[in-house]
Amino acid sequence: MIKNYIFDFGNVLARFYADELTAPCVSDTAAQRAISEVVFDRIYWDKLDNGSITDDEVRAGICSRLPAELHKKACAVYDRWVENLTPVAGMQQLIADISKTDKKLYLLSNISIGFADTYAQVPWINELLSHFDGLVLSGTIGMVKPDGEIFEHLLSKFSLKAGESLFIDDSPKNIAGAEAAGLQGYLFDGDADRLRKFLDI
Repeated sequence: MIKNYIFDFGNVLARFYADELTAPCVSDTAAQRAISEVVFDRIYWDKLDNGSITDDEVRAGICSRLPAELHKKACAVYDRWVENLTPVAGMQQLIADISKTDKKLYLLSNISIGFADTYAQVPWINELLSHFDGLVLSGTIGMVKPDGEIFEHLLSKFSLKAGESLFIDDSPKNIAGAEAAGLQGYLFDGDADRLRKFLDI
């Protein structure tokens, strides 16, 4: 029997699309595109996810790749990405409804130390995550999905049994990693109603 629901964050609970996160800070279309491609380049975000790069190093890397007139806006995009996140439709209510059942809720996300330090300042995210029984944020522990060690870390930290846990993520490779660790997996496609029906909530 499944007792624990373990959720990813980006594109499961919150929309994480570079252009959407850039637009609030940059009005010019060409500048949006240029900044978005650099600020959200995986060469930074993979290191942010495993906690091996600082915010200052990211800002320096961004500025080294953009013309001087875009530096201020590009850094604003990076500094404000957490506050510019928006929820995936239907997921706030689903999480709230799950929290009223006997199921436990956990978050397992590849995400930066910066997010861990600032998400509580964003009201909708703080409220959403207040329903969770535990959080594992990759940047703070130096482990990332789909590596098995991060799943083992979560299970050990919260004394969970893999066979009683369902992992919900939008990445096939992360689902494969969870299943290799003995968890059940659900590949999220953005449809909260479909997930709700699957969970029978």
